[in-house]
Amino acid sequence: MKSPPSSSPSSSLLLRKTRLISPFLFTLLAFILFIAVILYSEVFSQCHTKLSRIREREEGCDVFKGRWVWEKGGPLYEEYECPYIQPQLTCQQHGRPDKDYLHWRWQPHACSLPSFNATLVLESLRGKRMLFVGDSLNRGQFVSMVCLLQRIIPENAKSMETFGSLTVFTAKDYNAKIEYYWAPFLLESNADDAVIHRITDRIVRKGSINKHGKNWKGADIIVFNTYLWWMTGMPFKILQKGSFKDDVKDMIEVSTEDAYRMAMKSMLRWVKRNMDPKKNRVFFTSMSPSHHKSIDWGGKPDRNCYNETTKIEDPSYWGSDSSKSVMQVIGEVFSKSEVPIMFLNITQLSSYRKDAHTSIYKKQWNPLTPEQLANPVSYADCTHWCLPGLQDTWNELLFAKLFYP
Repeated sequence: MKSPPSSSPSSSLLLRKTRLISPFLFTLLAFILFIAVILYSEVFSQCHTKLSRIREREEGCDVFKGRWVWEKGGPLYEEYECPYIQPQLTCQQHGRPDKDYLHWRWQPHACSLPSFNATLVLESLRGKRMLFVGDSLNRGQFVSMVCLLQRIIPENAKSMETFGSLTVFTAKDYNAKIEYYWAPFLLESNADDAVIHRITDRIVRKGSINKHGKNWKGADIIVFNTYLWWMTGMPFKILQKGSFKDDVKDMIEVSTEDAYRMAMKSMLRWVKRNMDPKKNRVFFTSMSPSHHKSIDWGGKPDRNCYNETTKIEDPSYWGSDSSKSVMQVIGEVFSKSEVPIMFLNITQLSSYRKDAHTSIYKKQWNPLTPEQLANPVSYADCTHWCLPGLQDTWNELLFAKLFYP
């Protein structure tokens, strides 16, 4: 019987090489497959994101329609982290005991808001000016924006200065300015003093927007607002000519809606003459709702936002302090205008947040009387908002419209 032929030296060497190479080839193939999976996943993710954004644009996602959802993570910044918040808005510092109002996040029905990116905002503002113009509600939005941005700026590279009606925050390394200009009516008025303006008998001058507008020229982004000061409950007074200080004034009285319409048309004319739609962006923030009457949401007739710690759940809720006729004026004027201006419709989403006002947790303008102290409802501020808080959401919406219009 013949023994099996022995392997030749060359075949033995080939076998050894095959055994040595196989694990290496296996590892190499596995690594290639791993990289391919990662690349595919990334490409798929990018495509899915792009398709989602395209779908959202095609379906016309309205970021102002949605609901408030609980966010365990809390606010985008802490009150103590931002030294620029006025004492009229620092609710925690002034003893507010609850923090639930800090944990609500706005979720649009048909899409998601992009995460606020302070670096992106500052880079886009390099060498530019962002200007907020309007009343104290717009000042709150301005301060919110400053708080959102200043976190990533070194202490020696930022500053805040006030020059009469103009407040300027500067990010020095970016040569960027975020500014606020006090003009509660946009038009010239007898309430134009940045400090002393608590006037009951309010008067504006017809055709006078350039009085303030000369200070807005050169801004790259402007965010306007005006509403609260128009709501006198009486016919509105328009100065035809002369001075606000004249004993006998040449005035006419018109409805709040007609006076407001005049202001809106003046604002749009100014924008058309002074802002280049190819270079500049213009926004208008709708009226900020108040919560002075708890009966509106089913509460007691003699109550307001004081001690309110939960949001309103009724999606159709609209408070009596928010004028639908004024909103209608805005819709009419804007729909007929060719001026490219973005409407930030924060009214409905803010109306659910009766829990987010400063209430009694703020610095008071005047010492409180014993009667007021005995009845906190009597001095609760149900107009302004705590910071951090609701107005940070307004700026998240502004961010979305700036970068994902």
